[in-house]
Amino acid sequence: MTENPNDKIDRLLDAALMHVPFDGWSEATLKAAAKDAEIDLAMVRALCPRGALDFALAYHARGDAAMIARMKSGDLPERFRDKIAAAVRFRIEAVTDKEAVRRGTTLFALPMHAADGAKAIWGTADKIWDTLGDRSDDVNWYTKRATLSGVYSATVLYWLGDDSIDNQATWEFLDRRIEDVMRIEKVKAKVRDNKALSALLTGPNWLLSKVRAPMKVPDIDLPGSWGPRR
Repeated sequence: MTENPNDKIDRLLDAALMHVPFDGWSEATLKAAAKDAEIDLAMVRALCPRGALDFALAYHARGDAAMIARMKSGDLPERFRDKIAAAVRFRIEAVTDKEAVRRGTTLFALPMHAADGAKAIWGTADKIWDTLGDRSDDVNWYTKRATLSGVYSATVLYWLGDDSIDNQATWEFLDRRIEDVMRIEKVKAKVRDNKALSALLTGPNWLLSKVRAPMKVPDIDLPGSWGPRR
């Protein structure tokens, strides 16, 4: 049976993890992983056209997939704020090698790769909201994902430096960030309920009401459309 692209990517990533701590997400790691996984370099170029950058993004996508699978397993708490916190925690716990994330953070901090790193973080937030059943199609679609992107990225950075037992300090940090977001939502609700402030914001609110969420692009699985699993 012919091995599908995702299985090849998984083998490459598994082989890469022993090299990433020393060489980072680099061309050297990519070539070493291809050799260890016994995958032809030409095939690797097809799977990762931009080389190490696409390789690092594939590792991020694998973590997203593991998070979604755990969220759908029924392992979520009842309260909605706790569901969001649990999803972020699931995403971090999906990481099998903290050094791989540390090296990825270094890669995406480079100016030429910053946009790809921001897109990956936004994508994680988008997947969390979609999996939780978010159906917003207005400006709230953007604000929810922007806020969660900030919470997720800040928590990851804190986690990278956390040496507490079972990452307890990180989960406490995450709870504080979620609580900060909930306070902001409460303030927004008070503003909406205040007639005087609502009147002052009539113009901006009208403008924001015209904002719509982007159209969802359906997943495809056709030759020439290889990419990270959804």
